[in-house]
Amino acid sequence: MLSNEIRQSFLDFFKSKKHHIVPSAPVIPAQDPTLLFTNAGMNQFKEVFLGIGTREYTRVADSQKCIRVGGKHNDIEEVGADTYHHTFFEMLGNWSFGDYYKKEAITWAWELFTEVWKLEKDRLYATVFREDDEAEELWLSETDIAKERVSRLDEKDNFWEMGDTGPCGPCSEIHYDYGEEYSCGPDCEMGCECGRFVELWNLVFIQYNREDDGSLVELPAKHVDTGMGFERITAVLQGKRSNYDTDIFTPIMDAVSEMTGLKYEEETYVGVAFRVLADHIRALTFAIADGALPSNEGRGYVLRRILRRGARYGRELNMHEPFIYKLVDPLVEKLGKVYPEIKDSAEYIAKVIRSEEESFGKTLDRGIEIFNRLADNAVKSGNNKIPGKDAFQLYDTYGFPLDLTELMAREKKLSVDTDGFDNEMAEQKKRSFSKKTMTVGDGFGDDDITTKFDYILEELTTSVAAIIDVDGKELKSAQKGMEVNVQLKDSTPFYPEAGGQVGDTGTFTRKDGTVIAEILETQKTGEDKILHRAKIVDTALETGEQVVASVDRVRRLDIRRNHTATHLMHKALKEVLGTHVQQAGSLVAPDYLRFDFNHFQKMTDEEIEKVEAQVNGMIRRNTPVEPLDNVPFNEAKERGAVALFGEKYGDRVRMIRIGDYSLELCGGTHIDYIGNIGEFRIVSETAVSAGVRRIVAETGIKAQKRTEEERKTLAHLKEILNTDTPELAGRIESLLEERKNLEKTIKEISQKSAEGELEGMIDSALKDGDPPLLASEFTVSSVDELKEMGDTVRMKMPGGAALLGAAIEDKAMLVCVVGDRIMQESKWQAGAIVKELSKKIGGGGGGRPHMATAGIKDPSKLKEAIELFPEVIKSIYNI
Repeated sequence: MLSNEIRQSFLDFFKSKKHHIVPSAPVIPAQDPTLLFTNAGMNQFKEVFLGIGTREYTRVADSQKCIRVGGKHNDIEEVGADTYHHTFFEMLGNWSFGDYYKKEAITWAWELFTEVWKLEKDRLYATVFREDDEAEELWLSETDIAKERVSRLDEKDNFWEMGDTGPCGPCSEIHYDYGEEYSCGPDCEMGCECGRFVELWNLVFIQYNREDDGSLVELPAKHVDTGMGFERITAVLQGKRSNYDTDIFTPIMDAVSEMTGLKYEEETYVGVAFRVLADHIRALTFAIADGALPSNEGRGYVLRRILRRGARYGRELNMHEPFIYKLVDPLVEKLGKVYPEIKDSAEYIAKVIRSEEESFGKTLDRGIEIFNRLADNAVKSGNNKIPGKDAFQLYDTYGFPLDLTELMAREKKLSVDTDGFDNEMAEQKKRSFSKKTMTVGDGFGDDDITTKFDYILEELTTSVAAIIDVDGKELKSAQKGMEVNVQLKDSTPFYPEAGGQVGDTGTFTRKDGTVIAEILETQKTGEDKILHRAKIVDTALETGEQVVASVDRVRRLDIRRNHTATHLMHKALKEVLGTHVQQAGSLVAPDYLRFDFNHFQKMTDEEIEKVEAQVNGMIRRNTPVEPLDNVPFNEAKERGAVALFGEKYGDRVRMIRIGDYSLELCGGTHIDYIGNIGEFRIVSETAVSAGVRRIVAETGIKAQKRTEEERKTLAHLKEILNTDTPELAGRIESLLEERKNLEKTIKEISQKSAEGELEGMIDSALKDGDPPLLASEFTVSSVDELKEMGDTVRMKMPGGAALLGAAIEDKAMLVCVVGDRIMQESKWQAGAIVKELSKKIGGGGGGRPHMATAGIKDPSKLKEAIELFPEVIKSIYNI
């Protein structure tokens, strides 16, 4: 069977058992910011097992895309070293949510293996948890497996737990025996880790809940969770010992062979490199297709590590130019029908990978050279260890992830001082942190005072709970002119800076309207610890004094407009550019909004127009903005709310819903109806870093003023060019073309004039000089024109030399040329002449023996350089 047939037959089998077949969840778990990558088939059903979510079905099966490169599931170091570990793999699975249980799971597993796929029964073994009498009895009563092929194992092998607490239960594994010819010796038996026996399928029976005290409590509903490695079962069914010999991988391996001109041999280092590349292109392709991008943080850094590991192995295959990106096509050819997302994004994925290869390629060869020197030093010293400081230099300067340095060290039977590396990393973070500007109030405030932000009120009467000076010391009062941090009792209408939204400003006043303090900014420095940076403008502010806290309403309204517009734009970007778009940072200010997002290329004008039009189209619909407070986090995820990876969320969260268009987790302030945004304009779209773009936009009055200014400019252009709007662009293009032609004509006239002048100078030099020398200033627009004139001189004065000068853009430029005959016979060199001349006039330059250039910062010295030329020639060549 071909691999695609195997996958389909698995799904068809469980469909016949009344299972609902669902598509794979993305490898980027957008609704679970606690997880780097989807690493098991059960991830998308986790809330069902936790009892906080449901599905419309009780039986389900799928083939799930998985990536395992972190935590306890970290296979990256084994990839390539053996023939069965992978960073990316597919997991075939079937689940029961309180429906069938052990009997059906065991019976169907045996039926699929022995009746559908025709695996030899005498090659199959089953294991059960040592206390699971029920599972063992079912194996013996419901299947015809031999009794001696069922064994009991302890918790380490046959008891599954989601975490320290929560759902758990015994499991039963099915193993395959490749045969005695693969035995490690006479004592080799089931359970031996030599590779003869391989686990194919794990059937997990979730029947308990692990309590905080470690005890097990029976669940009211029992579940089944199974997982089978697709690559491994394909190898067995295709009669292969190596996963990489199956048709899952051979198209990629063949492509590597064609590009490198090398043949895959399993037991060689070349074989290791082939396997690494075939595996890593799969992880990169699927992760990028699902929205991840290489970066220096989180899952992005994992991708960067994977790609750089692959690039380094490419060097071992003598591939010094980008090539990994070319492996996207054979992968898409194989899996594009099963997973259309990689086919739809193939061109984009290849661009991302190629860009990363080009970036790392600039430092990879130099880094390898330095590593080899470090390795030689480690061997010579007898220490056999790469110092942590040097490993950190490879990371910091040459982009070598630590695990890449460790890999290269192991290949030379060396180790790396990881503790020293960690110390260097910590020191760098300290240096970086020390450069940050600390704002007034960071780490300050009375921890016993809690202040809640009031989303409803923009003004409220409260009292001063604490006053803290710039050194963090609590004061009883603050005098006029002082800047202090103030904590209010119980609640505040001032939004503290958070989630990209700037903090509120405003005033504290007395009941008679006297302004006591101007609030310059508001910050949150701890859970429910809100600090108001206040400038005292009246006589004094006392602790315990009652004040009216008033937010600057106009400023707040502008911020609310921009924050809601940010949500609309985020959604529009996903729809226009693709679902890979993820927020990478934002700033919501009163006068503009700034939004950073993952995207690997500059947006086109058409794309920007589409985003802008979509947002403005939504604004015209005037949909209400609905805050949903105190929603359980898992419920929010289940409802599809957009969560930011790396952001810390509590058990309960706040969501902002804009009709059926947008749903995001957000603690900021928003307008009530999106029509109040008024107008939305994108001001700029630029690059922030590799793979991250930035949009700056305006709303409301600011956007309206921009539109009005552009309208005035347009009207002015129409007036001075005496044309209507439809013809305006063509009129301007016509004028620019006319100007271009005029400049070309002027240049041609200038060149002809200079050429005529030059011809006369050459004739004079040939007549009067031995050897002939020519030095003069010309009127030209570029150095290239001087060089062209220099070529003419060299051709007509093979036995002489010339210095041609011109003032170009506030700088004097010189071109020195030497004819071929005098260069060969007398060893004259233009580079040596320019170098000596530059010393005398304070310039700098150089070049080749036949032509050299120099620049003089002070144009007034051009005449002096031309006058010195014969003298310099005489001093160097004694003529």
